[in-house]
Amino acid sequence: MIRTGIAGTGHLGQLHLKLLKEIAKKDKDIVISGIFDIDKKTAKEVSDNFEVNLFNSIDELINNSDAVIVVTSTKSHFEIAEKIITAGKNIFIEKPVTETISQAEELLKLKKSAQQKIQVGHIERFNPAILALDKYDVKPLFIESHRMAQFNPRGADVSVIQDLMIHDIDIILKLIDSKIKYINANGVAILTDSIDIANARLTFENGAVANITASRISIDKMRKMRIFQKNAYISINFLSQESVIYHLKNAEDVKSIFSIDLGNNKKVEREKVTIQKINPMKYEQEKFFESIKNNSLEIVTLEEGKTALEVASAIISEVENSIRFIKSRNDI
Repeated sequence: MIRTGIAGTGHLGQLHLKLLKEIAKKDKDIVISGIFDIDKKTAKEVSDNFEVNLFNSIDELINNSDAVIVVTSTKSHFEIAEKIITAGKNIFIEKPVTETISQAEELLKLKKSAQQKIQVGHIERFNPAILALDKYDVKPLFIESHRMAQFNPRGADVSVIQDLMIHDIDIILKLIDSKIKYINANGVAILTDSIDIANARLTFENGAVANITASRISIDKMRKMRIFQKNAYISINFLSQESVIYHLKNAEDVKSIFSIDLGNNKKVEREKVTIQKINPMKYEQEKFFESIKNNSLEIVTLEEGKTALEVASAIISEVENSIRFIKSRNDI
């Protein structure tokens, strides 16, 4: 049996709890040990509504659990994760894994063994639109991504880079098998004291380039990524959970009516990728439990969470340098 608790009962924590209850209903190996939140009033309401045990402290939650799902503010991630990992318990921790790179490095040192599972909540890894591409040979030369959201105070404790852009950073690092050579970035603070809109250009050692834009002050929501590679263009819509591939082929090899004739015996064939509809958050929980049961590698490891944070931090540094440079020019 895997006794599982949840630390954090805000909006996201309640979503995790709802899905955990669904999983536990079907899988008798999963038992909900209870919840904890420093907001006692909200925690009591959630405990009553979901009919789960409420612990009085984080230590009590950890002691009575084999695995803990951490859905608290980013600033509290390290302190809570340190307790859980030191106790030898398994942990699912929402992104960004910690507030600083040094904190993530410290958590890596605390990990007891390969049997102790630490999974980071980069939910887009579990988006059906991405999962469906596993059977294709994806070798990006150029990636362009746009992630736009309406302002939500829930994520305002960190910059838009750590809050939203980090999703695309993680996906891009998974797709491009190369180290980053250069980072150029710009951004501005509009509604908060942190960066609210940013653009980053990542140049990799293998020549691939990724252009990433993220904003939390948009009127409309958008979560799209476009991948360009030799003889193919892949369009991914994370919101609608759809992917479409446009293949460049010799005209005689094209059988589909969904094609564009380019002349010179070349056609572009449109292929709508077959998607298996799933709930990404529920699926990432299920894969977390699967890694515990089978002692298999986590889908998003602590090391990968740290790497995504490192790139996000480097982008923030570049944005801050850009802001300082513009300010100095204006002061002249």
